[in-house]
Amino acid sequence: MLRVERLDPRIFNLPVEKMRAGYYSDTYFNRAREILRRDGHRPRVRMQVFQRGRSVLCGIDEALAIVRSCSGSPEPDGGWSDGWNALDVRALHDGDEVTPFETVMTIEGDYTLFAHLETLYLGVLSRRTRIATNARVIVGAANGKEVLFFPARYDHHQMQTGDGYAAYISGALGVSTDANAEWWGSRGMGTVPHALIAAYGGDTVLATEKFAQYIDPDVHVISLVDFDNDCAATSVAVARALGKRLWGVRLDTSGTLVDRSLWSQMGTFVPTGVVPQLVRNVRAALDAAGFGFVKIVVSGGFDATKIRTFEDEDVPVDAYAVGSAFFEGTGKYDFTADIVAIERDGAWVECHKAGRPERVNPRLARVT
Repeated sequence: MLRVERLDPRIFNLPVEKMRAGYYSDTYFNRAREILRRDGHRPRVRMQVFQRGRSVLCGIDEALAIVRSCSGSPEPDGGWSDGWNALDVRALHDGDEVTPFETVMTIEGDYTLFAHLETLYLGVLSRRTRIATNARVIVGAANGKEVLFFPARYDHHQMQTGDGYAAYISGALGVSTDANAEWWGSRGMGTVPHALIAAYGGDTVLATEKFAQYIDPDVHVISLVDFDNDCAATSVAVARALGKRLWGVRLDTSGTLVDRSLWSQMGTFVPTGVVPQLVRNVRAALDAAGFGFVKIVVSGGFDATKIRTFEDEDVPVDAYAVGSAFFEGTGKYDFTADIVAIERDGAWVECHKAGRPERVNPRLARVT
């Protein structure tokens, strides 16, 4: 875990008015709140939040921001009576590793103040925890090498900011969009794209030179070198043109193609896509031409299993750019919230669905 301080609730840019109104909430929670208010019944409860798998927790700060900003009651004059100060909220931190059924958050107080928020805080916890858990596995497989979070094109753009943060707290420090990096104050990174190369007539060297000419000097120049399906030769050509300005090359050969440098080596391995021997060929070509400082980034179908294979074979990769694998995996990260106790005559009394007792977690920290 990279940080333990809570994120400022304002950073999430929540649609507070709609959340308070129950616009994003399951209707039955809104109706439960309405019934209790109309009946004048305002029970004090303890709500317990958990999930059933071993995972890397994320979304806690976002969930807390929802409760902090959107709990309360509508006033007759159309205003809003803030509910946060009337609640006792305790929670783990983003990045904490949690065990099955471990309580990650509790909320105590008048249930009508936060009944409408359950759908919202469970949703962000489920989404962010899936990304954070997958990212932790991928980062672990990379054996200390840099992992780049490059899946923005595989999902809705509104998911980018929180997903980027979820990957970040699990150690994936490079992201592809500014939105991915917003919550920790960084910026997106990237490479010379195929589209720019095509815009310069398919000339990878020229496109990379133009990239280096017009982009901030602090930005790493990373050239995609598979446009002509000749990664070794293109890498050397780009390195000769840019010298020390070239930080690295990125191999992204299609899984249906065999790179030209492999044609004479085929016969003992599956040659399509970005394979270990292709990386070795590029490394050898760069080293032989005097460009040992140029790093190699690989992408295209990489997940934890493929990364482990590359690491087990000691393939000379410097960084892995990973896409949709951050969204995949066989784990389930659904969170559940249950009332486990109610207050009667000033004392807490056990009250819960069968099979869902309170599970006290001493790791929870009170949120002030």
